[in-house]
Amino acid sequence: MGRFKNNKVFVCAFLTACYTGMRTGEVFALTWDDIDLENRIIKINKTVYAKDKEENGRWYLGTTKTIGSSREVYICDTLYSVLSDYKNLQVKYKKEYGKKYKRYTLKEIKNKYGKLIEYKVIESQSRNNKIQMVFTRKDGTYSGTDIIRYPFRIIHYELGIQCRFYDLRGSFATISLRNGCEIKDISEILGHKRIETTQKYYISSTSK
Repeated sequence: MGRFKNNKVFVCAFLTACYTGMRTGEVFALTWDDIDLENRIIKINKTVYAKDKEENGRWYLGTTKTIGSSREVYICDTLYSVLSDYKNLQVKYKKEYGKKYKRYTLKEIKNKYGKLIEYKVIESQSRNNKIQMVFTRKDGTYSGTDIIRYPFRIIHYELGIQCRFYDLRGSFATISLRNGCEIKDISEILGHKRIETTQKYYISSTSK
């Protein structure tokens, strides 16, 4: 991670995926309300996705992939240290930028029957439905999963490593299994309903 030592937000997001096995959309949907540092728990209950560009943001928060995907994962010592340092850094940035720091709220999006289907992330200084997204740029700008685009161009073309951010999920599963974790526990952490899904698609061979 030395190549990205000055990109604190990417390093923190990368390590969050490494140590939790979260899906890409789940990582970048995290708010600070989802992270309980005192009890060392991350609550996973939503995902983020982009829609067509609009005047005031294109990122939306919806439910996790399946009902079983809503879950809680434990924050290990390493990740606890990383997240704590990053949170303190973000507080420092807020003080540094003051009123220029970007802040966001959630706008309810309902279908024609009036049922709430998702939330739109909107830049606003309003205190209504205010949220604190975890992975933002230095000035508070929230750009969803776009924040990993440039780092992964470097990973692909400069470092010559062909992988995706999502592949960290499989790495988490494989390393956890090799270190003695039960496959059932790994499956639950990944949010899989069936153990077979974890075994077939997320566990790599030792030689691999």
